[in-house]
Amino acid sequence: MRVEESGCNWPQRRNVVACAGVCRSWREITKEIAGTLEVSGKLTFPIALKQPGPRNTLIQCFIKRNRVTQTYHLYLNLNQAANDDGKFLLSAQRCRYTTYTEYLISLNAKDASKDSTFYVGKLRSNFLGTKFTIYDAQPPNAGAKVTKSRSTRLSGMKQVFPRVPSGNYPVAHISYELNILGARGPRRMQCIMDAIPGSAIEPGGVVPVQTDLLLGNLDSFLSIPFFRSKSTSMGSFQSVLSTLKVDVLILKNKNPRWHEQLQCWCLNFNGRVTVASVKNFQLVASVESGAGGQEHEDVILQFGKVGKDVFAMDYQYPISAFQAFAICLSSFDTRAACE
Repeated sequence: MRVEESGCNWPQRRNVVACAGVCRSWREITKEIAGTLEVSGKLTFPIALKQPGPRNTLIQCFIKRNRVTQTYHLYLNLNQAANDDGKFLLSAQRCRYTTYTEYLISLNAKDASKDSTFYVGKLRSNFLGTKFTIYDAQPPNAGAKVTKSRSTRLSGMKQVFPRVPSGNYPVAHISYELNILGARGPRRMQCIMDAIPGSAIEPGGVVPVQTDLLLGNLDSFLSIPFFRSKSTSMGSFQSVLSTLKVDVLILKNKNPRWHEQLQCWCLNFNGRVTVASVKNFQLVASVESGAGGQEHEDVILQFGKVGKDVFAMDYQYPISAFQAFAICLSSFDTRAACE
């Protein structure tokens, strides 16, 4: 119970080691709990936030927004009946600059600075707020290349295992289509997941799984592996995809249906979203993704409003909680020209 049902906190290292050291049967149970998220289906350890979710099962979370401090907190739903009780997962701090906006994502609810040992990545927008790039503080795979910028952080003394330099590794690109003509309808968005192959959604497909989180907090069991463009048009954004040498997963928003009686655009959130908002969306795999060439209707990520500053966020394989949280943050920062 100390390991699996840790409530609002991550399990302590001493509890995990103590449980695994009792006997062989306890050790096997601990291994099952400490498995990858796709296998165990449990967000037991912080490393699971960087691992793809379970297949065919949506992990239910919610985001709380603080308008005064410009912070966003992600929680895991512990009680499906309400969104006021949950296990804290991630936080984001909004930082506005002259030509762009950044959201610094952290494992700490009170410290989201880049110099913090809890910093895990960021989301950066362009000047118009129509394009976003998700950066991971650590490489999602062996072939990832760090992006050179003034904000790139080099390997430092705060890392427990400085095997890999920390920096800014682009893992996804998000684009919102400009609604220049003012046509009726919700926002249209598209996500190119650089770190996920398009074949991942096909039967037998796999996603590179991150097993190390090189941070400096020893007592939170963070670093132990348990298992081994300037144009704003959608067309120009699509041209970026053609330059990629590898097949990548593409996500697009699911087209809503016009409800004649309600006189509005509607999506089926199965009761998870209760307030109409232009921020609401559901993402599915695009027709370009995968080898089958067929439309995938399974919702990979859904996001919607449930209160004044409370939003539901549900995700599943093949994206991670970190990627899903960053995609949802982009919905807070888009401009009126996209609506």
